[in-house]
Amino acid sequence: MPDVVTLGEVMALMAPLEAGPFTHARHFELRVGGAEANTGIGLVRLGVSCGWISRLGDDGLGRAVLHDLRGAGLDVSQVKIDPTRPTGLFLKELLGFQRTRIYYYRRGSAASALSPEDLDPEYVRSSRWVHLSGITPALSASARAAVERAFELARGAGIPVSFDPNLRLKLWSLDEARAVLRPMMAQADVVLAGDEELALLVDSEDEGEMVRRAWALGMRMLVVKQGGRGALVVTHDGEVRVPAFPVEQIVDTVGAGDGFNAGFIAARLRGLDVTEAARWGHGVAVHVLGIRGDWEGLPTLDELQAFLAGRTYGPMR
Repeated sequence: MPDVVTLGEVMALMAPLEAGPFTHARHFELRVGGAEANTGIGLVRLGVSCGWISRLGDDGLGRAVLHDLRGAGLDVSQVKIDPTRPTGLFLKELLGFQRTRIYYYRRGSAASALSPEDLDPEYVRSSRWVHLSGITPALSASARAAVERAFELARGAGIPVSFDPNLRLKLWSLDEARAVLRPMMAQADVVLAGDEELALLVDSEDEGEMVRRAWALGMRMLVVKQGGRGALVVTHDGEVRVPAFPVEQIVDTVGAGDGFNAGFIAARLRGLDVTEAARWGHGVAVHVLGIRGDWEGLPTLDELQAFLAGRTYGPMR
């Protein structure tokens, strides 16, 4: 059984081969991506086994997703193939000033039919960690119930749960998101949130007030991802600020937060303290930012450790 269990939707991705608006883009390639699986692949590359629970359509896109995720090392034994619903699709538009715009075609997808019945209790209970995100409960009422069931199973077995709100306002309104995600954040052992989405969820742009309101929800640890400014880790022992690493060139920002999650979780599973865990998170994120694709740039454990030690990994020529 895998060390970490996660669940959520992975979609086929049409990624442009050049930057620029779709008005002029003509060349794309087929890739796959999804927040929870991005984190899962990151964990696998860091030596932590991970299982992914989901549903895919019985179509070519679904087979492409399954092929890539299995090849990336995820345990896909819990994935169900839905003969009546399609695999979701999204398109990525690379714009200027390091901006990325996403277009979703996922309404009525196979993953939107995810339900509590898709979770094998023993599979979840046998893990050492469960990672969830706020995207899945936005897909449908049944998918929301599946996330709630995952919380229930993990908490009942004493398994730590990390939760990334991953606020997606293209999927639901801010009021709906607040009503659902705040209680889920309260149940989590670790909340891994971007500063901009956290500000919206707790209705405050002032950092101090934002942290106070989020912490009052009741999670055991709050990690605020602040991009190039670093990360703020809040526990019952106080606050720790961990700076990010400098990035020479940002190619694609999508997936960097998922990569941070992977580094942080992997470090905690190895018994490292929160400061070192955040350093691992930043180290993984830097690798993602420099490569086109949601997860293709995720480093191996040897590559990450070499980077953190200030060394170049691999043979020199």
